[in-house]
Amino acid sequence: MKFVPLLLVFWLIGFSAVTQAERPFVVIHQQGDNQCHTFRIPAIAMTNDGTLLAVYDMRYRSRRDLQGHMDIGLSRSTDGGKSWESPRPIMDMGAFGGLPEDQNGCSDPNILVDKETGEIVVSAVWTHGKPGTHQWRGRGSEPGLKLSQSSQFMMVRSNDDGKSWSEPENWTAKLKDPAWYLFAPAPGSGITLENGTLVMPTQGRDENGMYFSNLMWSKDHGKSWTLSNWARSDTTECAVAQLADGSLMLNMRDNRNRSDKSETNGRAVSVTTDLGASWKVHASDHGSLPEPVCMASLISHKLDDGRTVLFFSNPRNKSKRKNMTVQMSLDDGNTWSKKLLLDEDGGAYSSLVMVDDQTLGILYESSRADLVFQTIQLGEFGL
Repeated sequence: MKFVPLLLVFWLIGFSAVTQAERPFVVIHQQGDNQCHTFRIPAIAMTNDGTLLAVYDMRYRSRRDLQGHMDIGLSRSTDGGKSWESPRPIMDMGAFGGLPEDQNGCSDPNILVDKETGEIVVSAVWTHGKPGTHQWRGRGSEPGLKLSQSSQFMMVRSNDDGKSWSEPENWTAKLKDPAWYLFAPAPGSGITLENGTLVMPTQGRDENGMYFSNLMWSKDHGKSWTLSNWARSDTTECAVAQLADGSLMLNMRDNRNRSDKSETNGRAVSVTTDLGASWKVHASDHGSLPEPVCMASLISHKLDDGRTVLFFSNPRNKSKRKNMTVQMSLDDGNTWSKKLLLDEDGGAYSSLVMVDDQTLGILYESSRADLVFQTIQLGEFGL
């Protein structure tokens, strides 16, 4: 079994003065490694067996988005992220339909671990044909369900801790309204609620091509899924977390921030108590979490003393994808504190995970490499 070596390791002493340069990181991919031009769009989860699974786009020929030659790749770590197995594709549509691989690209993975059964589901979007297009613009994905019309909502599953994976399942006809231009998973991670319900953040383009963010949920371990109402419009990539009272927070990338660089720049945030049948705008909406219009990550964690803590990561900058930062909230996102800067020069997409009860992990696009993994002890947040 091959492992990706550590690029740089510093041993940390204490929690109080860990600088960006001192924090250890593990390189998952450097541009050009593994016969792959670029890795992008990270998502990470911890399995029931304690294995970290990192998934991402393997973009073989360039950094550009769909359409292009790209698969969903996987790296596994069984030692808390210190070392990683070599990347390998787990969703690869090959030359489906007689079209070349650069017209069968898969992108934007979401990973969800069913905490009751242990099954792992990775979903992504597949575009067949349509060279030179982009699924979020124009006719890159269109109304209808056919491969020639719409990008497809795909899933693969593993029941052996991520060692082997099923053939791709196409859920488009079961999930997408044919009038919509697009329905897709939101890159990042899904969650298992305390009552066993599976929740996956999702996104799309409606019948007018307008962007929206929502979620979908399953009470039968992923055999069937129900779509929520939209949380917001003109928003896309989103992250979901369960709050202390059991409600769900959806934290969303907002296209309004392309032009809004004022005090109201920031993530769109909504909350639901009924699995998305209805939504309420959260107090932190627009203003608390600045963004340059980019994907972000949000997770919740139950502390030993019973409190629920939220962790949020994004490039904390109104204009540029830089200043990758992790923040903490102990009041369900009403206020955010203890900002830890991980990468001043870079940082774009990211995904958070609890490595253990006292350790937070983050997989993100960095100035140092395509993808890096770092850990943060909760003591650094004063927890």
